[in-house]
Amino acid sequence: MGRCARALALAAAMVGLAFAAHGQTPAARLVVQAGAPGPRIAPEIFGQFAEHLGTGIYGGVWVGRDSPIPNVRGIRSDVVAALRAIKTPVVRWPGGCFADDYHWRKGVGPADRRPVTLNAGWGGVLEPNSFGTDEYMDFLSQIGAEGYVSVNVGSGTAEEAADWMEYMTADKPTTLAQERARNGHPAPYRVKYLGLGNENWGCGGAMSTDHYVEEMKRFSHYARNLDPAQSGETATRRIAVGWDGGDSDYTEAVLKAWKSKVYSWDLEGISMHFYAVGGWPPHLPATGFGEDDYVALLDEALTMEPKIARETAIMDRYDPDKKLALVVDEWGAWLAATPGSPKGFLQQQNSLRDGILAALNLNIFMRHADRVRMANIAQMTNVLQAMVLTDGPRMVLTPTYQVYRLYTPFQGATAMPMTLDAPRYAHGAKSLPGVDAMAARDTSGKLWLALVNLDPNTSVPIDAALTGFSARAARGEVLTAPRVDAVNTFDKPDVVVPRPIKVAVQSGRVQLTLPPASVAVVGLEP
Repeated sequence: MGRCARALALAAAMVGLAFAAHGQTPAARLVVQAGAPGPRIAPEIFGQFAEHLGTGIYGGVWVGRDSPIPNVRGIRSDVVAALRAIKTPVVRWPGGCFADDYHWRKGVGPADRRPVTLNAGWGGVLEPNSFGTDEYMDFLSQIGAEGYVSVNVGSGTAEEAADWMEYMTADKPTTLAQERARNGHPAPYRVKYLGLGNENWGCGGAMSTDHYVEEMKRFSHYARNLDPAQSGETATRRIAVGWDGGDSDYTEAVLKAWKSKVYSWDLEGISMHFYAVGGWPPHLPATGFGEDDYVALLDEALTMEPKIARETAIMDRYDPDKKLALVVDEWGAWLAATPGSPKGFLQQQNSLRDGILAALNLNIFMRHADRVRMANIAQMTNVLQAMVLTDGPRMVLTPTYQVYRLYTPFQGATAMPMTLDAPRYAHGAKSLPGVDAMAARDTSGKLWLALVNLDPNTSVPIDAALTGFSARAARGEVLTAPRVDAVNTFDKPDVVVPRPIKVAVQSGRVQLTLPPASVAVVGLEP
């Protein structure tokens, strides 16, 4: 479809042309079984990841108390507002590979006494340690999120991790608790999630599975939450390192040890990392790409589903009752760096294609919500597939951010079983699903549909039948643009933003038309 034809299709969606107007296009047919609820969708599936990498922290979150950029105690207010608006549930910190070099004591106390170190893993730049434990916890409080702290298993010690947990959680006046009070926080911090290392099969020490398991058990045992009030639902959940997306040996070794444990260490989750790259090293352009690159990236992103299925099958053998969570705590698009950006900063633009990729993966996580209970996109600000981009005082919301905003109703909702019969999207030798969909019901009883049209050339009519639910009204928004490589910039921030889409409800059916390359979310009132 040419540019003019695509513009007409987009305009048709915006003004709500009737479903029948696109009758020449095969419809995607859905059947949503709203009377047969599935698992709860953990809000943490929409989690974030913030690493000391490039301008992800410095400039993206932290600007300092004396900055002319509006801030609260050094944390920039525009980013806080943006993250609150998408109900950010959890933020993983301080890494990533940075966590394997991070020693927490360097990031506490008076700012003028903190040592300046090197960030050897990411660009060899100076690390001022201005943003440390207390600043992270302040940031979480400002955005209303839970903490997910990754302790240093790579170059640290179990004693160091234990001391860090004591500093954060001790409710009695230990020396470390008193130090925390002098640093401005007498009450214990809440640490809901504790990562027992990061990629210890790689940048976390290149450990054998046996070596990692022994280290993980020691750290799990000694890095205790010392606040008696943090128990039950508020207790710290420990997450071990698992699959890297290509090899399941860590998963097998960790689960085998967990199944046969004989002493007081335990786990509540195991991690998985997977990036859509299009072939290592990352080389696919973030902008100015053609349909070949568009298809290549989405095709790889869709392999997240069989990877999760494989991981789940391994976990089911050791944990049939699904006590352990699968935590996809690094994922997203890893593309060629922005030309001229500093080496090792992993800066990349964020296009409509990235928004579609985010929606596809979020749908996959929700379909597997019985096992996937957290996912942390890489990364929150200015790095890889970011929510927001900043440049000095300026901030812009990316297409990926807009998908997260559309998907907020799915946080804590109940997944609904559904079937989907849709046309394929073929390009060259590749054939992808033309449409992806997910359905859920929130606590107020409202039904939500998430719909993705992968085809960048053709509009797709949607015909959804509902069982066990009678819809009286519907409202929807769609995210699309005239080009799949369209981006939001500081000067033009509204190129890729959600707009209303016409939805018809009649005789127990929901009908609408998805524009080419689009993500739509529809809310149905009972």
